[in-house]
Amino acid sequence: MLRELAGKKEEPTAAIIDSQSVKADATVGAATRGYDAGKKINGRKRHIAVDTLGLLLAVIVTAASVKDNDAGRDLLEQLRAEHHRITLVWADGAYTGWLVTFAHAVLTLALTVVKRSDDAKGFVVLPRRWVVERSFSWLIRARRLARDYETRIDSAEAMAWWAASIPATRRLARSGRPAPRRVKRPAA
Repeated sequence: MLRELAGKKEEPTAAIIDSQSVKADATVGAATRGYDAGKKINGRKRHIAVDTLGLLLAVIVTAASVKDNDAGRDLLEQLRAEHHRITLVWADGAYTGWLVTFAHAVLTLALTVVKRSDDAKGFVVLPRRWVVERSFSWLIRARRLARDYETRIDSAEAMAWWAASIPATRRLARSGRPAPRRVKRPAA
């Protein structure tokens, strides 16, 4: 409904992917946590795919030590399985190399890496990439996602879906569009 309100087709044709490292609580077992040396975080990584409006399409939670390319393969496979019309995916520099070839050859996706200019100093808004960063900020507003407390990975993924539903329902409520009617089922 949100895509239709924005004048978009019901099914997206483009997506943006990225990852976010999050510290893990003591309740997270050692088997599902890792150390992200780049961000100096001991915990988990959330890998998400969003459409051009920032609506969550796919999420995978891994140990923070998992490389973005490896988790990106699983994320793109899940994205392809659930959203058949997607043909273009934007990503950051962590998704370069063999993943671009894999996405094109196996999944028939055009994976475009949006890199930051070498001349840029300080904060620079990158085309298309800002959408997924905004989605991460929406997710992190849910206090439960500020740190990973979930013992199981599927619970952590479910919490991300739950947190993504909050801004989506708020946007829908602000639109003034009536909620879909419930269908009454005959008594059994």
